Amino acid sequence: MQQMRLPGKGLSLGYSMLWLSVIVVMPLTALGWKSASLSFADLFNTLGDVRVRAALSLSLSTAAFAAAINVVFGLIVAWVLVRYDFFGRKIFDAVIDLPFALPTAVAGIALTAVYGQNGIFGAELAKLGIKVAYTPLGVLVALIFVGLPFVVRTVQPIIQDLNSDVEEAAAILGANRFCIFRRIILPELTPALATGFTLAFARGLGEYGSVVFISGNLPLRTEVIPLLIVTKLEQYDYAGAMILAIAMLFISLLILLLLNALSRWQNRSMMTPNSQNTINGDSV
Repeated sequence: MQQMRLPGKGLSLGYSMLWLSVIVVMPLTALGWKSASLSFADLFNTLGDVRVRAALSLSLSTAAFAAAINVVFGLIVAWVLVRYDFFGRKIFDAVIDLPFALPTAVAGIALTAVYGQNGIFGAELAKLGIKVAYTPLGVLVALIFVGLPFVVRTVQPIIQDLNSDVEEAAAILGANRFCIFRRIILPELTPALATGFTLAFARGLGEYGSVVFISGNLPLRTEVIPLLIVTKLEQYDYAGAMILAIAMLFISLLILLLLNALSRWQNRSMMTPNSQNTINGDSV
């Protein structure tokens, strides 16, 4: 097939590469260049510090757990928004984007007001012995809050494009609802869910504003890596802050590459003839 050439391709491609280089590539390259001046002793001392390892562990675990929770509940929310018509659906749909538009510091203050010991939910949970604010659970709540729209907005268009005739055919062949979801719907949604998980995880890993208030920034307990980077900058420990930034960048790139490879593998497997859906031995 002959490749289509649009007018202005060279100029637009040049501007795109220039913009991408200035905005994304050059700052990251400068960070890597600066880190080259650091010694291995600085690297081992910083990454071996107990406070750093605790913050790194908390950042990775809460970001991954929050992204996994958002995959489940984000799928439910997206499904309800697409498949059901109810009063106030458009308002409900618009509310999903609030974490996108809301300043993260405002989100942190709002979450602390709600989940603090004197908050609406915080006071009731405290009676049950559950403390949210100034605990790792508070960090998890903040990351769920900021990550939910990434999953919903990624999955929502895929649900809209699902062919309901296939689901009806499966039901006629005797498949129950769980079987239809597992054999027909879930394979179609898996790449989008993986992408939503990746985006929510990446956002949670670097989140600062919404976490700083509800976590309390307690060393070895509720301190995440972005907060520790700011702390090191305030203490004029520029080398330590740069090492943590490089570590976060490396982890983010590694996870994005891994999940991107997983998504490609899933797409290829869905295109093979063996992946055709069968219900009770019949093709659907």
